[in-house]
Amino acid sequence: MTAQVTYTGDLRTSAVHLHSGSKIETDAPIDNKGKGARFSPTDLVAVALASCILTTIGIAGPVHDINIDGAVCDVTKMMTSSPRKIGEIAVVLKFPENRIYTNKQKSIIEHIARTCPVFESLHPDCIKSLTFVW
Repeated sequence: MTAQVTYTGDLRTSAVHLHSGSKIETDAPIDNKGKGARFSPTDLVAVALASCILTTIGIAGPVHDINIDGAVCDVTKMMTSSPRKIGEIAVVLKFPENRIYTNKQKSIIEHIARTCPVFESLHPDCIKSLTFVW
């Protein structure tokens, strides 16, 4: 088992990662009867995409002499209304200004971003917009 998620009431959940004990709390978004005081479950999907992109690039980094320490992803999630689901996740990957990447490294980074496990797991109808800021 990976995690245990408990409904704590008032449209909130608490998830515990069983191996580490790390916790994540969610809240329903303001536009869906929640308080918006925490990440919503769909926010976590969008954040998971950005985290997966950075993690998989980081894993491949030593093999390709790529250092992304300090890279940042700005994430925007857009919902559709009928049915209510994630319609698009826009991720802007910003790499440290003081680093210069070769064209080959940029190509590797872009390929990894577009093939990370979360990207591949999202429904094909969900638009995944990636922008790279070198």
